[in-house]
Amino acid sequence: MKITVDEDKCCGAGSCVLTAPDVFDQRDEDGVVLLLDPEPAEHLHAAVRDAANVCPAAAITLDGGA
Repeated sequence: MKITVDEDKCCGAGSCVLTAPDVFDQRDEDGVVLLLDPEPAEHLHAAVRDAANVCPAAAITLDGGA
């Protein structure tokens, strides 16, 4: 699985951080998503898919992965 984030779309809701904290964080100054791991281990894939699904701005894109 490869993850990309669109920082311009991100609204800083933080749903991704709550859902997959090993993969996402937020910038202190504006709350915009920080991608910590663009190719996370397989055991994190379900949480990453959930994070992408709950993102209110649809700023997270997933490519591949089970």
